[in-house]
Amino acid sequence: MTNSSPARGTSFTAALQDHPVLLVLVAVLSVQFGGALAATLLPLVGVFGSVLLRIAFAAVVLMAVVRPRWRGRTRGDWMTVTMFALALTAMNVAFYASLERLPIGVAVTIEFLGPLLLAAATSRRGRDVLAVILALAGVLLISEALTVPWRELNLLGIGLAATAGALWACYIVLSGRTGARFEGLDGIALALVIGAVAMLPLGVLSAGASLLDSEVLLRGLGIALLSSAVPYSLELLALRRLSAGVFGVLLSLEPAAAALAGLLVLSQTLAPMQVTGMVAVVCASIVVLGRRGRTT
Repeated sequence: MTNSSPARGTSFTAALQDHPVLLVLVAVLSVQFGGALAATLLPLVGVFGSVLLRIAFAAVVLMAVVRPRWRGRTRGDWMTVTMFALALTAMNVAFYASLERLPIGVAVTIEFLGPLLLAAATSRRGRDVLAVILALAGVLLISEALTVPWRELNLLGIGLAATAGALWACYIVLSGRTGARFEGLDGIALALVIGAVAMLPLGVLSAGASLLDSEVLLRGLGIALLSSAVPYSLELLALRRLSAGVFGVLLSLEPAAAALAGLLVLSQTLAPMQVTGMVAVVCASIVVLGRRGRTT
């Protein structure tokens, strides 16, 4: 009885890893619906408080479900998972801080330069480079960044969003390395614990007793599940089968997923230009996925 349960869990994990593209797409949707919820939390507890709640709740959930092994890890294992934890935590802080200074469409567009440039850097085919350029154009159209007067933008906000993009690229690379060193979801669970510990003093000092408000806690739990626990776990599993470049371009669907979340959660409609951008991003992803299919 006790031996069959791990076997079933292993088989289920293996089955999930056989569909890495689907895992990434579900993760993308989860992140953006979590983002729609996060927009309501920032005004209540600020950047550090929001990131603390998001990561801490995600850590509690994954620790309870995964129960990662702590002993028997090498120094290299701990160095890798710590770097991974710092990257994902700092990425969230930088992006949330940029949202306080920039329109979300502009912030998302600037941040997305990170994974797009990573995809271009790891590609050896001219067609893939053109696909990344097409995806970038689609991101610009979907996010409506072209309609925002750049002279009115906050330079600090732009820098924070660009920093979040660079950290996103680091997260992609370190996520793959973490998945190679840790079995199952142990790596992401441990990384979230490390991130939560790192954010605890900043979150408490900035938000104080507001963190204990029941409504804040409920929203924080929802954001943790949608924006961290679910997508990080799915992405880590997917990266066992997907290259960093393919993964980066698949994430170009983030703006399209954000538009869907905006429509369903915030009753926001899509302009024709945004629909055109969505089609461009999807086409770019198909080009890269076609390359992957021919090489496996």
